[in-house]
Amino acid sequence: MNMTTALPPDYKPTAKEKFMNAKQQEYFRQKLLKWRSELLGEANETRQNLQETSSVEADIADRASAETDRSLELRTRDRARKLISKIDEALERIEDGSYGFCEETDEPIGIKRLEARPIATLSLEAQERHEKMEKIHRDD
Repeated sequence: MNMTTALPPDYKPTAKEKFMNAKQQEYFRQKLLKWRSELLGEANETRQNLQETSSVEADIADRASAETDRSLELRTRDRARKLISKIDEALERIEDGSYGFCEETDEPIGIKRLEARPIATLSLEAQERHEKMEKIHRDD
């Protein structure tokens, strides 16, 4: 999809239109790019915070608190990195035409699910089956 489709400013995809038409693809492409940009901005803030707080804390409680904060920042940054990777994969699926369709069943994932989780790769039914199987195997 090399050509970008112009979207009206108030455009929202609906179930009434053809699933994953050019407008819907562009809508989700823009949504993913915006989310990716926000995550990158937060990652830069985290990096700056980590650099600024790397000073030596005199008090042991302050040091422990700083370590906890640093650990939380690093976990948040790792989560953002993984999300960015999934966003990049979703953007690739938009380019190759497979975005919005379940990896298992090839059925449409659905507009509501994609609105809530634009990186979804499974339909709600396939996701529920997947989670049920995970739980069964985890309980063994």
